[in-house]
Amino acid sequence: MSRVRMAVAVLAVGVVAAGCMHNQQGAARIAAAKTAQTAGIGVNSYLWRASLDTLAFMPLASADPWGGTIITDWYVNPSKPNERFKATVYILDTRLRADGLNVTVFKQLKDASGQWVDAPVANQTEIDIENSILTRARQLRLSNLNAG
Repeated sequence: MSRVRMAVAVLAVGVVAAGCMHNQQGAARIAAAKTAQTAGIGVNSYLWRASLDTLAFMPLASADPWGGTIITDWYVNPSKPNERFKATVYILDTRLRADGLNVTVFKQLKDASGQWVDAPVANQTEIDIENSILTRARQLRLSNLNAG
């Protein structure tokens, strides 16, 4: 494993461990990062790490570092208990490129009977999350270049 890849993997594990221990999903995030570290990942490591960082406030349902898929569980903002969101991130490339990333967001609202009902999500929401992930990935890449 190259020094750069090892440094990114070690950094990813450290960030996950520090930022996610308060969350009951922290163990799943740490496992995803450790798996990526020991076996290498099939997608761009900066996009992978940035996606986990950006969606860290949402509970993690699954993460596949070889296929480049991150699926969150439903997240309810405490200030809006009648609304919940779920996200899926697809990392499509091994290069750090804007078109190497696709985010899908799902939204549900509680109806009068207390049942969750699918609701439309503004397209801008997905674009904003993609842009946040890309910005974070660039930051990670630049910090790695400056450190090396």
